[in-house]
Amino acid sequence: MNSPLNLPYIVIGAGPMGLCTARQLKKHGIPFIGLEQHSDVGGLWDISNPHSTVYETAHLISSKHTTEFTEFPMRDGVATYPHHSELRQYFHDYASHFGLYENYEFGTKVVKVEPMGKHWAVITEKEGVSSRREVAGVLIANGTLHHPLMPALPGYTGELMHSSGYKSPAQFQGKRVLIVGCGNSACDIAVDAVHHAKATDISVRRGYYFVPKFILGKPADTLGKLKLPRRLKQFLDGIMIRIFMGKPSDYGLPDPDYKLYESHPVVNSLVLYHLGHGDIHAQGDIEKAEGKTITFKNGKSADYDLVLMATGYKLHYPFIDRTLLNWKGAAPDLYLNVFHPSYDNLFVMGMVEATGLGWQGRDEQAEMVALYIKGLQEKKASALELKKTKARLQGEAMDGGYAYLKLDRMAYYVNKDVYRGRVRQHLHDLQLQG
Repeated sequence: MNSPLNLPYIVIGAGPMGLCTARQLKKHGIPFIGLEQHSDVGGLWDISNPHSTVYETAHLISSKHTTEFTEFPMRDGVATYPHHSELRQYFHDYASHFGLYENYEFGTKVVKVEPMGKHWAVITEKEGVSSRREVAGVLIANGTLHHPLMPALPGYTGELMHSSGYKSPAQFQGKRVLIVGCGNSACDIAVDAVHHAKATDISVRRGYYFVPKFILGKPADTLGKLKLPRRLKQFLDGIMIRIFMGKPSDYGLPDPDYKLYESHPVVNSLVLYHLGHGDIHAQGDIEKAEGKTITFKNGKSADYDLVLMATGYKLHYPFIDRTLLNWKGAAPDLYLNVFHPSYDNLFVMGMVEATGLGWQGRDEQAEMVALYIKGLQEKKASALELKKTKARLQGEAMDGGYAYLKLDRMAYYVNKDVYRGRVRQHLHDLQLQG
């Protein structure tokens, strides 16, 4: 049997996480093959990708300098909050600059990943032809925002869709629209609907904190870099948001019953603007549906031609058995959300969300994994120590003391500073000799 040194690793996906994973493997001389079922790189940021969930008006909700890869800054002409088309070009340029295209097989769907002795077998399908290959290991980087969480709405006879199927504001033309949810996509889409729909309502079950994209002309996520104790930061930032945005209840929305940063905030001030102008009407949680009539738990009811469920996504790795990922509850139970407690050649890349983490934080994750693989091959003490650590500390909370809401979408949420601090410590150790 071939040794792992003679076999390539497999990177699944060519979105932001897949690309930086490929970049780090190539940088550190680890043989790999990238597999992508679309015809090009970019993942969800390529709207021509049939599996993309972005829409025509989509922009980043974090500013470009907070989000970009440090070693590959975005061009000066790119907007502060880039449009998806600018990001598509950015990833094309990234892949070209680092010579990643030559490592990818496009139009290739991963059907199954399974253990094969000490190695792994990857079964793929391309143009109707199935193939099986033995590989040294697998790095899963197919993203976290592509498999919709779609609640049922019994009794409703109008048009029902998930936000993943939304592409253009023209889909709302002349319709009475209800957006269910109040996350970032829900609010963006509601703002789109204002200009095309006959009427726009938004059904909100819980309170959210709203953050503006700009404060005093500067991107909001570039301010407040001073390190403060958690409670003081929550207090001071909460006051700042109250000054600039007011309370959600000022606009007819429920106020949060949790503290700031205990769930992902909504980076959108336009939705509040339109709520304040009566262009959007806030409704409560849905009680029932009969025909096109929706009744809410507060007793109000209204008729809608289209109900759009902006209810988020769930983790989906359909090509591998969940037990192989140490899956518990809503997510795999892994050290730093990436390292399997037992397997040393299976990694879930990018299964991490944090306010302000950006693609650079994910790139650091990718380099940590690349150095770990290389360190094991060279039997470095630091890699062998990390091997022990990942088995001992699997599922360790990286919340920085924040009481994150017990929601499925928060199952892989971390505190940026705590997470990056730990990753950087491992990077430092792995980069040392011996």
